[in-house]
Amino acid sequence: MKKRGIGMASIFYGTGYGNGFPDVSSAVVEIHDDGSATVLTGAADCGQGSNTVLVQIAAEELGIPIEKITLISADTDCTPDAGTTAATRQTYTSGNAVKLAAAKAKKILLDFAAGVLAVNTTDGLDIKDGYVYVKTFPQKRISVAELASHARFKGNRLIGEASFTTHSTMVDPETGQGAPYYPYAFATQIAEVEVDTETGKVDVIRVVAAHDVGRAINKIAVEGQIQGGVAQGVGWALTEEVELKNGQIQNPSFTEYLIPTALDIPEVTPVIVETYEETGPYGAKGVGEPAMLPTMPAILNAIYNAVGVRITELPATPEKILKALKEKEQKNA
Repeated sequence: MKKRGIGMASIFYGTGYGNGFPDVSSAVVEIHDDGSATVLTGAADCGQGSNTVLVQIAAEELGIPIEKITLISADTDCTPDAGTTAATRQTYTSGNAVKLAAAKAKKILLDFAAGVLAVNTTDGLDIKDGYVYVKTFPQKRISVAELASHARFKGNRLIGEASFTTHSTMVDPETGQGAPYYPYAFATQIAEVEVDTETGKVDVIRVVAAHDVGRAINKIAVEGQIQGGVAQGVGWALTEEVELKNGQIQNPSFTEYLIPTALDIPEVTPVIVETYEETGPYGAKGVGEPAMLPTMPAILNAIYNAVGVRITELPATPEKILKALKEKEQKNA
């Protein structure tokens, strides 16, 4: 007999380092005389899409089309340190560093443009689509390429360098209050499962995953992160287990260590909840680890809702579920 159940789980997660460990990222941005720009940062993109997001942030701040931004990342020969790609931090910390560095390069460009466009202050200038223009008279404009070329001819390089440090605080041992690992991401996921009471097999039918990410710099990437996180959470809940004996891994291959395949992944409905994190780049936070954290408890709660047994040791294999069902039956006999 197959029974269905629904479970829910909510989490909050710190997206940076904490407890006194410095959480710092640095970046360098240079505008070139062809109107393009280069961003240098040590941030390592290991598949989460930070390279795309950092280019988007630079393009937005500089007013230069995204296709004219070149990113050099994670090259220890030439890029400034951006910390590890961990703790869901790169969009927030390195994003802020890139934004600040781009703003510095932009200021140098606008200072030079003020003289060329004969305005008294840079407050009346802005950049859009690769042109510096007068806000009150947009027709009065000059291309970034022409300005940068003039600046370079006069011996000026349009370079901005910046670092950003996360504003976390230690936890007070007396009160338990503090803000380590700041800022915080929040999420709620709801899972629907089907449990075969004869075999113990669990099929995850669908997962609805709502995540507060601050502002979503790249919505498609955020949805991909959520979907990938749910896939990992399914493996965490149902199949993945490192078996150790005397310090040796007993299941070192994917023949014995079972990860979900495409056929095991449920329908995933990402729900992006956009708040605005005042300290983040354009209001962004992060969505790395938080994407998988609620999946496992939501699935376990759904199993309980379906068949009335609590699985407290991961993964929730068919053998464990059958054993729990038998114990429940004996207890109720």
